[in-house]
Amino acid sequence: MGGRAANEIFAFGPHLRALRHTADMTLKEVAARAGLAVSTISKIENDRMSPTYDVLLKLSKGLDVDLVTLMAGPARALVNAPAGRIDVTRAGERRAYPTGTYVYEPFAMRLTNRLMDPTFVRVIARSIDEFPELVRHPGEECVFVISGAVEMHLEFYAPIRLEAGDSVYFDGRMGHAYISVSEEDAHILNICAGVGEQNVSQMTNGMLSVLTTSQPK
Repeated sequence: MGGRAANEIFAFGPHLRALRHTADMTLKEVAARAGLAVSTISKIENDRMSPTYDVLLKLSKGLDVDLVTLMAGPARALVNAPAGRIDVTRAGERRAYPTGTYVYEPFAMRLTNRLMDPTFVRVIARSIDEFPELVRHPGEECVFVISGAVEMHLEFYAPIRLEAGDSVYFDGRMGHAYISVSEEDAHILNICAGVGEQNVSQMTNGMLSVLTTSQPK
């Protein structure tokens, strides 16, 4: 684990372009395999658009990589690790992935084929209107509020207020989103499990589904 700056901001666009070049594929080829518009991939590579969860899955398929490699890079993924594998993430080693609604910092990014996807999240959204739609993903999700307070919006229930120390466990397929309702941005621990979809062996984190830019048609 290198000595990178604390909570380093990850430049996803250039990394995506590097993965495409490594695969010796053109924008058009990746777009065809992923089922995306060439313009969409170009905007993402130039950091002019944030990919939604669905787009990340499609990019993984188009580049034939899992999401750990897509988000962290092949050099950081430990493939075929032994049964006794372990990944310690120090406080200053988490990369921060900011969006218009959350800033998320995933743990254990070196391990592929994990059963869980834990993430430290700062909830910066203040209104449910900031989300194009509620988030849905395979598997189950558990959230523990570390500080502040959040209001959880659910597809089948009235909004639920969660204070520091509160937690919730639910079916990730049910639409959901979190907004901060405390004076300061709330911080939560988010854990997703059983999120495999479309033959993607490892999802970086369930929170990747929440991005401010809606998916282009």
